[in-house]
Amino acid sequence: MQTRMRISGLMVDPVTNMPIVILKDDDDRHVLPIWVGVFEANAIALRIEEIVPPRPMTHDLLHDVVSTFGAEVRRVIISDLRDNTYYALVDLQVGEENHSIDARPSDALALALRAGAPIFVEESVLKQAENSSEQGSEAERLRKWFEGLDPEDFSKYEM
Repeated sequence: MQTRMRISGLMVDPVTNMPIVILKDDDDRHVLPIWVGVFEANAIALRIEEIVPPRPMTHDLLHDVVSTFGAEVRRVIISDLRDNTYYALVDLQVGEENHSIDARPSDALALALRAGAPIFVEESVLKQAENSSEQGSEAERLRKWFEGLDPEDFSKYEM
């Protein structure tokens, strides 16, 4: 089973100074922070802020190539969590055929934003993330920090 989520915002981890994509479900029952690289965070931030660069960035190019060849990004799924690393799938439809493409979550999320595709997270991933947070991980430290923030802070992004 999967939970539909959305990108709630981008933040910078106050300890590591690494960008974090914040995924939340519509009921605000689940919050999933995913640490990403600086370039991927920039690609996501540009789309969130609706900034169009003068030339296509890599994720824009990928979306254009997929569309040009008649494929549609149906959804992205954060599909697994192994050794503190998230995994994602990009579900494409090409005519009558469906294809699942392995991707880094940051790339899948950047592509989903460009394609207007929904984002899902496997329940098993949410449970694993919650279990690891109960054991005092970085996610739990960050989750506690999130709880003290004003909702408007989630939209702030500075690097």
